[in-house]
Amino acid sequence: MKIEHSRLVRMRRRGAAIILCVLLSLPAAADTKIAVLDFELNDLTLDPRRPEELERTASIKSLLQEALKRKGGYDLIEIDSDAREQADAGVGYLFDHHDAAGALGKEFGADWVLVGRVHKASFLFVYFMAHLVDADTNELVGDYIVEVKGPQRKLTTKGVESLAEKIDQTIEAMRQNR
Repeated sequence: MKIEHSRLVRMRRRGAAIILCVLLSLPAAADTKIAVLDFELNDLTLDPRRPEELERTASIKSLLQEALKRKGGYDLIEIDSDAREQADAGVGYLFDHHDAAGALGKEFGADWVLVGRVHKASFLFVYFMAHLVDADTNELVGDYIVEVKGPQRKLTTKGVESLAEKIDQTIEAMRQNR
């Protein structure tokens, strides 16, 4: 009976050690707070601001939030539109001024702020562009561009998922370096 008992104890200890290792290896993304701002449309085509393009642009924020939540369970911080408008001196301002984007995120308790733009130079493709800003240092830590060919929802979703993957990789690398 002693042999079986000691063997059972060793098995339990091994099992507990394995569980602990698995838990420690899980990403700490749930502790990471990220604010995703609405994407802006920069439409350079001859027929700008078509309703379907405005609709696609408006959908990117929520699609990206969902993808980030699935990817690493990030804690998503909402920044109300009044505060964003007050911080935004004009179209593209927060995209180009990381200090203002970082300060806005910090005000709402975010660790990271993602500022995005849909750049449409052609009817055949668009670029989803995003800047990841560290809200503590106001530094640009990620500059992403994803090309999406065609307006279909499926392609938009794939582009957003690709963007979420890149963002997650950057945050994970930054977390490991701290």
